[in-house]
Amino acid sequence: MKKKILALLLMMILAVSVVGCGSNEVQENTGEEKTYQYYTAEQVKEAIENGDDITLVDIQVEEEWNAHHIKGAISTKAYPVKTDEERAKVDAVIPKLEGDNPIIVVCPGGKGGAQRTIDHLIKSGVKAERLFILENGQGGWPYDELLEK
Repeated sequence: MKKKILALLLMMILAVSVVGCGSNEVQENTGEEKTYQYYTAEQVKEAIENGDDITLVDIQVEEEWNAHHIKGAISTKAYPVKTDEERAKVDAVIPKLEGDNPIIVVCPGGKGGAQRTIDHLIKSGVKAERLFILENGQGGWPYDELLEK
C-alpha cells in the first residue's frame, strides 16, 4: 500500500513539473499569466504548400541556421533574445513584418527564445494576434523536404 501511495505521489509531482514547463509564463510585475499562440509543424507545412501569406522569423544562431532552416524563413540569428544586441537583431527585421499576415517565430525548441522574441515584437508595436510560435521549434520540424541546408 505504501508503495502505491509513493508511486501516486511521484506521478503527481512529475505531472505538476511537466505542466510547469508549459507555454504560459507569469509576468513578474503583475502576476498575470502570459499566453502564446502556436502553429504546429503540420499547420506551417500546409500554409507553405497552400501559398498562404505567412512570415517565418527564425531566431536560431548562425551555426544552426546554416545547418537547417525552413525555406523562406527570415534569419535574425538573435537567439536567445536576452541582450540588447540580440533584440537589435530582431529589430532589424521589423520592417519586413508589415501587414496583417501571421508571423511565426522559429527557435531551436519553441520555448523561451520565441517567447522573448514575441514579447519584444509586441513592445515594438507588432500586433499580438499576428504572433505565433512554431510548436517544438526547429528541433521538432519533421519535414526535411521543406528545409534548406
